[in-house]
Amino acid sequence: MIIADLNKIAGRKYPARRWTRNLVGGASPIQAKNFSMGYVVLEPNGGQVPWHNQEQEEVYFVVEGTGEMCLGEERQTVTTGQAAFIPSKVFHQITNIGATPLKMIYVYGPAGDVAHWKQELEGTLPKAGVEAPPLPAGAQPQCTRKP
Repeated sequence: MIIADLNKIAGRKYPARRWTRNLVGGASPIQAKNFSMGYVVLEPNGGQVPWHNQEQEEVYFVVEGTGEMCLGEERQTVTTGQAAFIPSKVFHQITNIGATPLKMIYVYGPAGDVAHWKQELEGTLPKAGVEAPPLPAGAQPQCTRKP
């Protein structure tokens, strides 16, 4: 049996103020062909998974906290116990709008790397409204700062 222990996975910190730990795929001891899964903590008041898209379908499940979810032209508040479905190739972003950490699980399939992790670390994410579609009206700004 292969076990991935969240308490023993170092994970990675990203410039947009989040900590991501792979539970399935990436550096995890669990590897699957059909999906990847991870645990993410967004720092209070603005921690973010910035505006991006990918080939895979994805789901964000909010374990704890409150966020602003942007999906294509839509913007909505998501909170503890809610899951948001993200279709393939649709730009999306989630921002912690609360005063406590937002904890969430992501699952996407098929398995494999997604470009936005590397782009964020390099400071090369496509900018909303320039190289990518604009964010929905009133949305929190996309974090594109370099580390």
